[in-house]
Amino acid sequence: MATRTVRLDDEAEAALRQIRDATGLPISEALKQGLQSLKQRVWEESGRRPYDLYQQLDLGPGGYAVAPSTETRRGVATALRKKFRR
Repeated sequence: MATRTVRLDDEAEAALRQIRDATGLPISEALKQGLQSLKQRVWEESGRRPYDLYQQLDLGPGGYAVAPSTETRRGVATALRKKFRR
């Protein structure tokens, strides 16, 4: 078991005090559980795929494309005609 020296600012010290008061845990156990919690969160976030992030984005209703991406020339021409009414 290793011994570590940790410096806490006033905000972190207050948070640690609140956690100890609420749970009754000793400082070392409170810090250990905090590290375990952070480890779990980091592991879950690192396992995310790009599609997981895409699912969370609010891209709106969609359905406003004038042509499929395989026909961009036709889509641009249609959009320009519509914009300039020619």
